[in-house]
Amino acid sequence: MKLIITVIGLIMVFEGIPYFAFPEKMQETLKMIAKMPPETLRKLGFAAIVAGVGLCYLARQSGVFDG
Repeated sequence: MKLIITVIGLIMVFEGIPYFAFPEKMQETLKMIAKMPPETLRKLGFAAIVAGVGLCYLARQSGVFDG
């Protein structure tokens, strides 16, 4: 459980950095995303999920999480 909470915290930090560092650019980016067709967003979301699962798998196989 400690690992999950740590991961969620790190995700929040990394998600917040662009909004803090480049708020105007993020507004432009979000407007552009809002204009994208749902199917494109779905494909991007799926690609992000596959990449994330792949990274987790590779990290587990490499022994990164072994104490």
